[in-house]
Amino acid sequence: MVKEGELLWTPRPEFAARSNLAQYMRWLYGNRGLDFKDYESLWQWSVTDIEAFWASIWDYFQVCSDQPYTRVLSQRVMPGANWFEGSRVNYAEHLLRAEAERGEAPVFHHLSENRPLARMSWNELGRQVRILATQLRALGIGPGDRVVSYMPNVPETAIAMMAAVAIGAVWSSAAPEFGVKTVIERFAQIQPKLLFAADGYRFGGKDFAREGEVRQIVEALPSLERVVWLPYLEPQGGLPALPGVLSWGNLLDRQDVPGESFRFERVEHDHPLWIVFSSGTTGLPKAIVHSHVGALAEHLKLTHFHFGLSADSVMFFYSTTGWMMWNLLLAALLTGAGVVLYDGNPAYPSLDLLWRLAADTGVTSFGASPTYVQMMEKARLQPKERFDLSRLESVIVAGAPSTPETFDWFYKAVKQDLWVTSQSGGTEACSGFVGAAPLLPVHAGEIQTRMLGMDVHAWSEDGQELIDQVGELVVTSPFPSMPIHFWNDTGGKRYRESYFEVYPGIWRHGDFIKINARGGCYIYGRSDSTLNRYGVRIGTAEIYRAVEQVEEVADSLVVCCELPGGQFFMPLFLKLKPGVELDDGLRERIAARLRQDCSPRHVPDRMYAVDAVPYTLTGKKMEVPVRKILMGWPLEKAASRDAMMNPETIDWFLRFAQESTDYRWRTAE
Repeated sequence: MVKEGELLWTPRPEFAARSNLAQYMRWLYGNRGLDFKDYESLWQWSVTDIEAFWASIWDYFQVCSDQPYTRVLSQRVMPGANWFEGSRVNYAEHLLRAEAERGEAPVFHHLSENRPLARMSWNELGRQVRILATQLRALGIGPGDRVVSYMPNVPETAIAMMAAVAIGAVWSSAAPEFGVKTVIERFAQIQPKLLFAADGYRFGGKDFAREGEVRQIVEALPSLERVVWLPYLEPQGGLPALPGVLSWGNLLDRQDVPGESFRFERVEHDHPLWIVFSSGTTGLPKAIVHSHVGALAEHLKLTHFHFGLSADSVMFFYSTTGWMMWNLLLAALLTGAGVVLYDGNPAYPSLDLLWRLAADTGVTSFGASPTYVQMMEKARLQPKERFDLSRLESVIVAGAPSTPETFDWFYKAVKQDLWVTSQSGGTEACSGFVGAAPLLPVHAGEIQTRMLGMDVHAWSEDGQELIDQVGELVVTSPFPSMPIHFWNDTGGKRYRESYFEVYPGIWRHGDFIKINARGGCYIYGRSDSTLNRYGVRIGTAEIYRAVEQVEEVADSLVVCCELPGGQFFMPLFLKLKPGVELDDGLRERIAARLRQDCSPRHVPDRMYAVDAVPYTLTGKKMEVPVRKILMGWPLEKAASRDAMMNPETIDWFLRFAQESTDYRWRTAE
């Protein structure tokens, strides 16, 4: 079995030399007189001389602004730092900036379960964005108005986002698989003026009509003045009887608006770009607001230097419109790259669907969650034997901690010369904190480095920096894509409580991280789902890696519950493969694996077989809600069914908490 930290890949000299990052370092030398011998010294400069670094990003990418900024950073404080004051920029303008050069080259390759693979050119994208933006202006939508979407991952949703952003409106999106309550909890907070909605979606070969859900959402949002209706499931379907409803087709069936006559609304440094929401598994989802200039600076850096994209690239990442990875996928347009959009089940009609799509579209950067990769690994899929992946250069795995086995699978089953990257960040930053650099080698299970401009460290509970030890992920200096605020958060109270309460003035993200002596990073899951065994804190990812290597185990979830008298109880819940029973022999083999691969303290107190593990809509295991339910919380306070990918799975844990005779540990024994 591959070992954590084992060297798996080293970049070829020509790969490293032609990378965007190497070109930027040469530019720094020629234009700033700065000579960095390696990535580590470049990173150190980027988090020490913060203003100089971000000024170089602005200049290197020639950001378009109505006027020069007066200063890069108002003051080095969190929260409250202002970036590029005095500037006036528009994020959508930069997304479409490559149109003039790329012309008829494909910008979108798009496939869904009810639409065949098709392509859209840069010229056509720009044309539709300008027409729709002009129509939105005619409808009275202007700067600061909220425009929301309940649409699948199709080009129309991307066009709607860019059109809204182009005129200074504030964008927010929910995926059509979200339940009515989940959507209302989000959109009611921000009082949208216009809703883009589709009639439904198809997933796993089954149609899900959404007209009834849209009707309920519209009724719950009195601020709505218009609904733009997309007949996606039924292309010939008529308009529903909704107030202020308009047809997508009619809005777009207008005279072209030439690029030279269209005006992008360039907005001030603190003008909201979009509102993204936390998962909302417990409590009301946080309405997180980012700015045009902050997201632009961060995404120019991220997509060029850490994703390694260029005009020759084609990026794919499996995502829905309800996850911030959809925003980052579209951010690839900042580099002139093409993007692959897929709407549907990633494993339908076969598990290799996404690899077929990657081959058909010439994908150079393939992205998915570790959960999907583990499915392929367990199915012993060998994409290299079936598909032409000659253009593939890199892999991005994001959404949860990746194991060494995940890395190893790509090299064995996909391609030997491959830049396999794990990247980790959050909705709050709409970016990554730790990720990839094309100048560095790849080690099994290891995130290559801290990203430029991200002053990331591992801290102990008392605020001491840790090396080669697991600690809290903190960011000790401001970064441009920090939320400018939460919507309707009076005095910034909830914002401060979310990130700055534990270490005042320091961003505490809520993840466990280990940073080794060479700068490599490991994420060990959420620190708010901490496992505490004999006074030692354990990240859940360590246990999952070991347990899910056991052949009979399909999935797992572990929590740690506090008992009176300072005691703890740690149960492990196992989804087993069909036909497998959780007998004493299997329990002992799992315990032995945990003792061998981890330590005796990683062995749970009890093991239980479950039908399925509950996940959020963005594919994260619901450790905290399950722990709360086991500790006696009512469901309505522990979790929202509408925020779950598989809401029926939580019922098992509710019954277990209420009925199990093997549940006496909840009270002191």
